[in-house]
Amino acid sequence: MCGITGIFAFNEIGRFNLPNLSRATEALDHRGPDHQNIYVDEFVGLGHRRLSIIDLSNAANQPMSAENGRYQLIFNGEIYNYLELKKELTAFGINFDTESDTEVLLQLLIHEGKAALNKLNGFFAFAFYDLQKGEMLVARDRFGIKPLYYYEDEDRFLFASEMKSILRYGIAPQIDHNALYTYLQLNYLPAPKSMIKGVEKLMPGELLIVKKKQVEKETYYKLSDTFTDPFNGNYDDAKAVLREKLEAAVQKRLVADVPLGSFLSGGVDSSIIATLAKKHHHDLHTYSIGYSDNPFFDETEYAEAVAKKIGSKHKVFRLSINDLQNYLPEMLSHFSEPFADSSALPVYALSKLTREEVTVSLSGDGADELFGGYNKHAALYKLWNQGAKEKLVSSFGSLWKTLPQSRNNPVGNLFRQLHKFSEASQLEVDEQYWLLASLQSAQSVTNLLSDNVLDAIDYEAFDSWKQDSLSSMNTKSINSALQTDQSLVLQGDMLPKVDLMSMAHALEVRVPFLDHEVVAFANSLPDNFKVNGKMKKRILQDAFREELPSKIYNRPKHGFEVPLLGWMQKELKADIQHKWLADDYIESQDIFDVAGVKKLKLKLFSNNPGDSHAHVWALICFQEWYSNYIES
Repeated sequence: MCGITGIFAFNEIGRFNLPNLSRATEALDHRGPDHQNIYVDEFVGLGHRRLSIIDLSNAANQPMSAENGRYQLIFNGEIYNYLELKKELTAFGINFDTESDTEVLLQLLIHEGKAALNKLNGFFAFAFYDLQKGEMLVARDRFGIKPLYYYEDEDRFLFASEMKSILRYGIAPQIDHNALYTYLQLNYLPAPKSMIKGVEKLMPGELLIVKKKQVEKETYYKLSDTFTDPFNGNYDDAKAVLREKLEAAVQKRLVADVPLGSFLSGGVDSSIIATLAKKHHHDLHTYSIGYSDNPFFDETEYAEAVAKKIGSKHKVFRLSINDLQNYLPEMLSHFSEPFADSSALPVYALSKLTREEVTVSLSGDGADELFGGYNKHAALYKLWNQGAKEKLVSSFGSLWKTLPQSRNNPVGNLFRQLHKFSEASQLEVDEQYWLLASLQSAQSVTNLLSDNVLDAIDYEAFDSWKQDSLSSMNTKSINSALQTDQSLVLQGDMLPKVDLMSMAHALEVRVPFLDHEVVAFANSLPDNFKVNGKMKKRILQDAFREELPSKIYNRPKHGFEVPLLGWMQKELKADIQHKWLADDYIESQDIFDVAGVKKLKLKLFSNNPGDSHAHVWALICFQEWYSNYIES
C-alpha cells in the first residue's frame, strides 16, 4: 500500500515538468511514510511513497527495476495470490531477489504484459515502464479499490494516487461545472469525473498504454459480465459456496509482515469478516467507534457482543462532539476533491486510532452493494411488488411532505423514507433508482447554483452520462440495482472514502467482500436470494446466522452516520453563518446563489430542518476543498 505518481513527457515542453516529480511525490507522504524514491530518464519520471507491508527490507523499495533498468514499476496495493504466481514464474527459471509481491508483479508484467492483469487477485494501481520500447502501462484494479487520477494534454501525461499530487505539476485548476452539478446531487463524484477540468479518474478494470504522443485506453474487466452466468444450485447450496469463498478471501488477506486487525462496527458485514479472520488469526484485534453524546447513533454494544463471541481483543473508541470538531479540519484537508459522505469523519477517526496499534485492517465494505443491504434496496423491492400497504403509502404523498423529516430520530427518519417512497412510486424504474440514490434533486441543486454556473453546465452531456450510468436499470430487478450500485456508489463513494481516510494515516484497509471470485459468485445469485419482502442481504445473513450473536440481527441499520444536525445547529453554527456560507463570501465566489443558500440556512436552523443538514454538509465540504485547492 503506497502512493504513486508520474509523468510521461511527449516533447521538450513536457520535459519542463520533470523537476516537479519530487514535489508531486512528497504530496503523497501520508500514504507511504516508510520510504520515498523517484526514477527519472529523458522523458519519464516515476515517484513512489512506500508503506511497507510485505517484505519490509530495503530491497523491496520502489520504483523497482529489472534487467539493468530496462523495466521500472511503481505499485500501490497488494497482490494476494503472489506466492502462487511466484511459484509459476520460478518454474520458468525466473529468480527473485526479494520476498515481495511487488517483484512478482514486475516479473509477471515483463513476461506476460497486460495479460498479467487477469491473473491478479488483489487491489492495485500501478505504472509499468519499458524503457527500450518507450512504453508505459498504467492500470487500476477490477473494482476501483485503489485510486488513480490522470491528466493528458499535447505535452504530457500525468498520473497520481491523489489529485493533490497531480496539481503539484503546475496545472492551473479550474472547476468542472458538470462535475459540481453531479456532486451536489450524489454527494460524491463517480469515475471518470473529477472536480478539476481535464483531470479524470481511470475507471475500474481499465488500463492505459502510453507511448510517444498517444494514450490508448482498454478495458480488461467488465463488471456486467459477472451478471450473465446464473448460479444453478438451490439456496442451501449457495450459502455453502458463499461461506467457502468468503472464508478463502479473508484468509488470503491475512498475509502481512506487520500487525493486522479488523474493523468491527457491530453490523453483519464487519462481524462476518472479523469472525472468519479470527479462525485463522488467533491474536486478532478488533476496533469500533461510538458516540458518547448521541446514543441513537452508537452501535458499540453490538460490536462488543461479536468480539466477546469470537474472542477477539476488542477496543472501543468513543467520540464526543468535541472530538469530531477537532478532527474536522484535518479530515477535510485530505479530500482531493469535494466529498460529502459524512461517514468519512468516523472512518477518519477510527483509522487514526486503529493505526496506533496495527498497520493493516480488514473491513466489511462492499457487502451492501453485492447482496442488497441498503434501505433503497428494500424500497425498490416494495415499489416493484406493491401490496395494499405500499399502495396506501404511495397515495399519501402530500401528507408525508408536510410532516417533520430528519435522519436524526426514528420518527423523523420514518416520515422522510415514506415521503421518498411516495415520490419514487410516480417515476420510471431508472429514475426511481436515481431518486433513492441521490442526496438532492436536480431542481434543488439548480436553486443553489449561481446563474453563471448554471449557464456553464452542459446539460446534454450530463444527461448522456446519467443515462449511461443507469443503463443497467432497465428492468425491475434487484440485480440491476446492485450492478448500478457497484459501478456507481461503490467506486464513487464507499471505496474512495475508505481509501482516503485510512491512507491519511498510512493504514492499509483490505476488503474481502471485493475478492473478484466472491463478487462473481454474488452477482450470479438470483434476486430473491438477496432481498425479499422481509429481509435485506438475506443469503449473507442466513449463511452466517449460527456464527453471529442473535442481537445483531433485525435491528435498524444506521451505517456509519454522524449526528450532523445537532452539531450544525450548535457547535458549527457560527462557522456556517460567518465562514463557509457567509453571504459576502458566497457572493464573492459567484458559484452559489446567495438567496438559495440563505433559504437553506433558514431551513437548517428551523424546527423542520428535513435533510437540510446533509445539503449544508455538501456545501461545507466543497468550500473547504475550494479554499485548499482553488483559492490557495
